[in-house]
Amino acid sequence: MKLLSLLTLILCPFLAIAEPEEKAPAPIKHIDAKAASKLLEEKDKAKLPVILDIRTPTEFNKGHIEKAKNIDYIADTFEEEIAKLDKGKPYLLHCRSGGRSNESLIIFKKLGFRNIYHLDGGIIAWEKEKFKVVE
Repeated sequence: MKLLSLLTLILCPFLAIAEPEEKAPAPIKHIDAKAASKLLEEKDKAKLPVILDIRTPTEFNKGHIEKAKNIDYIADTFEEEIAKLDKGKPYLLHCRSGGRSNESLIIFKKLGFRNIYHLDGGIIAWEKEKFKVVE
């Protein structure tokens, strides 16, 4: 008991002045359609996000953001397909209204992705702002 008290007296001053650990930036940023559109205007290709549309292929073919890559969240291979992506690249993630893409964030975190932009409101929010979609 005396040893424990002695160690506490010796170590407490050092623990009090220890620097707090720096927190890593949150890998997921929630943005609206206007911020997403501005993000897609990035001139630096390294900062330009890959657009991931995780709706079904049928939904995707009815209209999607130009240059979007479709990986179906409902498909059995979704996590496997996501795991093949470069985890260091930035991604703009969306679905129809934000539900599926919000649920999928757990998978992106688990797989170690470091830079995800979630389009809150999905393609519905995008179209509401009158931003371009292609078929």
